[in-house]
Amino acid sequence: MERTEARNLLDSLMESPALRAHVRSVEIVMEAYADKFGEDREKWAITGLLHDADYEKHPEEHPEVITAILEERGEQDIAHAIHCHYTKWGYSCESLLDKALLACDELTGMVIAVARIRPNRLQDLTPKSVKKKLKDKNFAKGVDRDEVRIGMELLEVDQDDHISFIIESLRPHEDEVIV
Repeated sequence: MERTEARNLLDSLMESPALRAHVRSVEIVMEAYADKFGEDREKWAITGLLHDADYEKHPEEHPEVITAILEERGEQDIAHAIHCHYTKWGYSCESLLDKALLACDELTGMVIAVARIRPNRLQDLTPKSVKKKLKDKNFAKGVDRDEVRIGMELLEVDQDDHISFIIESLRPHEDEVIV
């Protein structure tokens, strides 16, 4: 699958500007991690872009709609990673792609949430500020802190390094991802 095809698929399933900004942010971070790990940047970016593609129109069936479409198109690796991006669905993270998506999804959302409340948004955001907000259970209540922790453990990344990587990856795209 090429990214143009993935964007067309996303367009057919998602309208919400906030959700579109979220999947775009995860796309950016996943592409950056692919570069870091020497992996297929298109596959990783598409995985980030499509991981919540069906959430808006099919919240009760998420992620079954998007994964079925991907499996029909022969994109089993992407579909499996999308199945793994929430551990409570019971799929085991096997590949580096699976682990990276799990590690990036919720934490990228948290980084964006913290940036939204700061005057300089991502420009001077530090891991310390993000970690402080992670401890505050009343801030960004939709971010599952257990998923953040499990994702980092599976990807075997240091928390500060991982948060810094996400911030640095998103900084050049700030206007696209903070809506």
